[in-house]
Amino acid sequence: MGLLTKEVEHAPCTVEVSHRFESLHAHVKFNNGAVIYPGDEVKVHGPQIMAPYGEVVIEQRDATIYRASKVERLWTRLTGDFEFMELCEFSFSEEVTL
Repeated sequence: MGLLTKEVEHAPCTVEVSHRFESLHAHVKFNNGAVIYPGDEVKVHGPQIMAPYGEVVIEQRDATIYRASKVERLWTRLTGDFEFMELCEFSFSEEVTL
């Protein structure tokens, strides 16, 4: 991995999509032990997975991992906390109105 260049890695993966009352999630586990670091991008290949309500669907897929360059990784680490704060909603009023 260079200072400004990206690397591309291919990995088999297991995709689990849950659409149950107890849990609504989608997880990807890399079967070859690949680890994702800040700034990396992952593209899972294949058609969209739709789990009917009350079910969990597990499929084997291939994924492409685009590794972030050193500069992108550093930038992601430096600005990641600020982007997280955009997801938070704060209210300091005593009265709640809708």
